Amino acid sequence: MEKFLKNGDKYIIRTAIIEDAEKMIEYIDLIAGESNNLTFGVGEMNLTLEDEIKFIESSIKNDNQYLIVAEYKGRIIGNLNFSSGTKPRISHTGEFGLSVAKEFWGNGIGEELIKNLIQWAKEDGKITKINLQVKEENEKAKKLYEKMGFEVEGLIKRTFLIDGKYYNSYFMGKIF
Repeated sequence: MEKFLKNGDKYIIRTAIIEDAEKMIEYIDLIAGESNNLTFGVGEMNLTLEDEIKFIESSIKNDNQYLIVAEYKGRIIGNLNFSSGTKPRISHTGEFGLSVAKEFWGNGIGEELIKNLIQWAKEDGKITKINLQVKEENEKAKKLYEKMGFEVEGLIKRTFLIDGKYYNSYFMGKIF
């Protein structure tokens, strides 16, 4: 799916493929140091090429997972990973994580990735609720999620521990 940055340059949103593994590791290493809003920091992922290949393979093979990337000039600049439960009682719902490289913030990439997830879930027909967690202080992301129809369902205390300080997060969900 072809999209445009604010400067008019094209980028694409597509399903991740095995050949993305090395680029995904580079991307994760980059974003780890760009924001304290992620669940991981610099050097905390320690992914091997084999690990990332297995992760991408799993997302391709399992219909309860969805992994998409935003790509610009051959470089991954954003991604969204969704996973739902495998047991019948919880297979209708799942949670996603979203990130965009800081250099590309403000271009609507996160919104486009979420739209793609919602469309996939509706077309799939098995998913009737999508969940996420967002750091309490991350007002920009919270506003985006609310714009996309997600509602705050609760506050989770002490979700993050960063540099010796605890941070809360909102649990948000979208039902359709």
